[in-house]
Amino acid sequence: MDIEVKAPGFPESVADGSVVTWHKRPGDLVKQDEVLVDIETDKVMFEVPAQANGILKKIVADVGDTVTSQQLLAIMDDSVKTDIPAKLNNKKQGKGVVDTNLETGPEEGNTVPGKPAPIAPSAKNLINQHKLDATQISGTGKDGRILKEDVLRYISSQKEQEPVKEKLPELRSELVTKDKEPPAKASVFIDELQDETRDKRVPMSRLRARIAERLVEAQHTAAILTTFNEVNMQPVMDLRQRYKDRFEKLHGIKLGFMSFFVKASVEALKRFPAVNASIEGKDIIYHNYFDIGIAVSSPRGLVVPILRNAESLRFSDIESTINNYAIKAKNGELTLEDITGGTFTITNGGVFGSMLSTPILNPPQSAILGMHKIEQRAIVINGEIVARPVMYLALSYDHRIIDGQEAVQFLVTIKEMLEDPARMMLEI
Repeated sequence: MDIEVKAPGFPESVADGSVVTWHKRPGDLVKQDEVLVDIETDKVMFEVPAQANGILKKIVADVGDTVTSQQLLAIMDDSVKTDIPAKLNNKKQGKGVVDTNLETGPEEGNTVPGKPAPIAPSAKNLINQHKLDATQISGTGKDGRILKEDVLRYISSQKEQEPVKEKLPELRSELVTKDKEPPAKASVFIDELQDETRDKRVPMSRLRARIAERLVEAQHTAAILTTFNEVNMQPVMDLRQRYKDRFEKLHGIKLGFMSFFVKASVEALKRFPAVNASIEGKDIIYHNYFDIGIAVSSPRGLVVPILRNAESLRFSDIESTINNYAIKAKNGELTLEDITGGTFTITNGGVFGSMLSTPILNPPQSAILGMHKIEQRAIVINGEIVARPVMYLALSYDHRIIDGQEAVQFLVTIKEMLEDPARMMLEI
């Protein structure tokens, strides 16, 4: 019996998606719930699983095709679903069953002789993305299963090898020195290598295209200004140093800087509601809640998962939620719910070494706070010049609804909270 494999039902905010990767080919055996294909949208990646055991009969939507909600992607034949275990047994007994691409997960506790090691779905995504040969990767999982960590380790080892193209000038120089002119064959060989370094055209991912669209939209529709300040991070660093071990032991998560900035931002937003507001038509929408977006780097680009009702979260809640979001972003597992909404955004360019920047708004939000690298700088305290760990802060804001005075005072409030962390606890 034929089964239709369809694209997921996209939410209203997602018009369509692109077929990124087929994990199975026509004729391959497929297990129920095994991921068949990845669909990329401008927000998240959808994994389409098999609804039953069977054989992938026909692929209708190829890689690169644009698909809409519930569009037909492929046809499966489930008439062999009860034969799958028997076929595996026959293969073990050497009865000449045709080789299939059916993975054997760790739950079966065995592998099929003569087949490649089983591959975890997250590892397979990386292998396909980097066009790797799975037979060259050693698996450390149960029954030799190739895990994502194994693929990352293999990629890292390959990067350590010096690219051939870096040796081109040395190779050409050596040929000229020996023969005064490169032999014809050598010249052709070098030219072929150089061709590999020429322009390469790659289509934008859905997420990257959407980011570009929103950034241009922000520049064209908002009156963006940026104000700056600096904060002495010594009090926060001293507090972290004093309690970090006890905090981690009690909550099972490290105490980072971001929780302090989230708490300070919430207090500042309470005092200056316009910074937490947005424009809708000719109206200003004042939000009576504080959903803070935290910009996170992912393999697909920058994403901004949301800390819901940040005003009610403890330091440990903030740290654990951000850590979970970072893991999900790295693994491509963020959901639409994770990244939808938000009233204010914090971005930390300091983790990449940025000293100062002018962050751009995340529409329809009206402001964004930029954190930067902490550096020892000379500052004056009680009339004396001393070295202290200083961070530059930047607040970009929409001047249509936020006055310069409000923006400056908002940033000063964050500075005061961070330079005297007890104020955050006492809300003063």
